[in-house]
Amino acid sequence: MKFRKFILFFLIKLIRFYQKKLSPIKPKHIKCRFHPTCSQYAILSLEKYGVRKGTIKFLQRLWRCRPDNYDSCIDYP
Repeated sequence: MKFRKFILFFLIKLIRFYQKKLSPIKPKHIKCRFHPTCSQYAILSLEKYGVRKGTIKFLQRLWRCRPDNYDSCIDYP
């Protein structure tokens, strides 16, 4: 049980690191099309469902988002 809590803590810290350090350096014209953002959804699903089911739900959301498909995420003026 302690190992699962450690993994949960580690995953949330990793996502927070992404939010604070890596996310701000991506191009400004690329915006997340979901609300809450995928990284915030990952934290919420991990907290609510635990490591296994929360990770599955987050990966399903990330697959729908398709961050490699920049055409759907570009905010045209």
